[in-house]
Amino acid sequence: MNLQLILTEHVKKTVKSLYNSNLESVEFQATRKEFSGDITVVVFPMLRVIKGNPVQIGEQIGEYLVSNIDEIKSFNVVKGFLNLEINDSYYLNFFNEIKDDAFYGYKKIVENEKAIMVEYSSPNTNKPLHLGHIRNNLLGYSVAEIIKASGKKVYKTQIINDRGIHICKSMIAWKRFGNNETPKSTLLKGDKFVGNYYVKFDQEYKKEIKALVKEGKTEEEAKKTAPILLEAQSLLRKWEAGDKETVTLWKIMNQWVYDGFEMTYKNLGVDFDNLYYESKTYLLGKEFISEGLKKEVFFKKEDGSVWCDLTTDGLDEKIVLRADGTAVYMTQDIGTAIQRIKDYPDVGGMVYTVGNEQDYHFQVLFLIIKKLGFDWAKNLYHLSYGMVDLPTGKMKSREGTVVDADDLIDNMAQTAEEISEELGKLNGYSDAEKQNLYQVIGLGALKYYILKVDPKKRILFDPKESIDFQGNTGPFIQYTYARIQSILRKSDVNTDVVIGNNEVQLHEKEKELLKLVQLFPEIIQNAAKQYSPALVANYTYDLVKAFNSFYQNVSILGADTNTEKVFRVQLSKTVAKTIKNAFSLLGIFVPERM
Repeated sequence: MNLQLILTEHVKKTVKSLYNSNLESVEFQATRKEFSGDITVVVFPMLRVIKGNPVQIGEQIGEYLVSNIDEIKSFNVVKGFLNLEINDSYYLNFFNEIKDDAFYGYKKIVENEKAIMVEYSSPNTNKPLHLGHIRNNLLGYSVAEIIKASGKKVYKTQIINDRGIHICKSMIAWKRFGNNETPKSTLLKGDKFVGNYYVKFDQEYKKEIKALVKEGKTEEEAKKTAPILLEAQSLLRKWEAGDKETVTLWKIMNQWVYDGFEMTYKNLGVDFDNLYYESKTYLLGKEFISEGLKKEVFFKKEDGSVWCDLTTDGLDEKIVLRADGTAVYMTQDIGTAIQRIKDYPDVGGMVYTVGNEQDYHFQVLFLIIKKLGFDWAKNLYHLSYGMVDLPTGKMKSREGTVVDADDLIDNMAQTAEEISEELGKLNGYSDAEKQNLYQVIGLGALKYYILKVDPKKRILFDPKESIDFQGNTGPFIQYTYARIQSILRKSDVNTDVVIGNNEVQLHEKEKELLKLVQLFPEIIQNAAKQYSPALVANYTYDLVKAFNSFYQNVSILGADTNTEKVFRVQLSKTVAKTIKNAFSLLGIFVPERM
């Protein structure tokens, strides 16, 4: 049981016994380093129900707890702070309970609870995934894994934006300039192949605008009347009308992109349970607009367009259906959300992983769904995140200056190779082992660097800085895990032995580690509630720092007694397991050797 929960119960009983008063809650904080103790009870808030001197009250409560509670060894009071020292037996009991649990920290899925659907990635099918998509995928995947570990069933999904003018632009460019080449004939990944034609379209479009301006048109007129754009718009109308030739080419080119995406997802280590396609969802939602009009959630303007008035909610009026009866993105998103609940009746909430430029859109979407009377609307969450920049500046996909996801993954492995070679850390490894390790280190560095930052913050991503074997980085944590595996390989002790309460006296560094290990389940629950992998990432770094301090100050394999040696090896093994479980939630592998 959590120490704070145990102590809360005891402190409340003590206050009732000593002062005949009832405390609603007990406030704790970590004991400051300059004072002795493991946990501190803050006395000041108690003065609302107990009259008296806070130091005297602290002394009286401390004496009562030491006399009556087995877990408490001693106490001291500094001003209004009651510092409690916990008996080693408490920590050893806890340790013996969890040391053989392979998935310590994870909670089993509660079958009758509603599931959560987490949406992430959701790319357009006209270009490869880029650096922005990497943050999106890593966040969405990690949040899904964390929610699952907190005890909820999770569905991972994405909606692929496979229709619209963007894919038509790539199709027109391929029809004009492609000469029937394919990803196979050019040896290019399908998403890159199609993306090149999107860039080609933009180049030709700019040329045509320039030519039309020379002929006397204004730039605005030229942009609207450039022949290649008109051709793309015509192609979109043909697709919407179901023109056989257009739909066939659309299917072929989209499949090229899907095949390319699949390779990137595999390399990035993310997956999905189901997929939605905009080509199948873009007509959804209209029926709910009709229902909303009847319920007066929406109103119709003179031109026939339908709107939702959100001014009383501090927002503005939002269009949900155009005057010509065609849907807008909001209509489609309303319909898709409702369709997902129909498809998966056990889903009771959804998490949308989308950049912060869409904050307002999701505020409006969730409010409209709530007004339509769906009770699960209260469980909708926009996992909003900041952009990712590189030291070289911003990205522009139309101009082909995007930081390609595949290239970045490859570059991370190369950077890991360069730094590892400089440090000479991999002597005695075969070439195949080295290449595999470079991938693990490079990808771990990338994921950790992105996930350790609060999702809402913008990131300046520096590949070199991320692959540092010192400091708050993925490789530093991976290296510590590998160091523990090396200790375990060298040890000759039986790690199944149970250490009794009075058999070892805990070193302060051992106690510090046990306190951190004990926090892990709570970290998972908090990270799930806050949708923040950063909590897991930074907890893991704190655990690794504490282990390295323990390693430097306490002899593990050279312990004075065999019992101490067995315990320290067991403790090291448990710390390694916790690192592995935590990193698994971030989608990061830990190598057995480094």
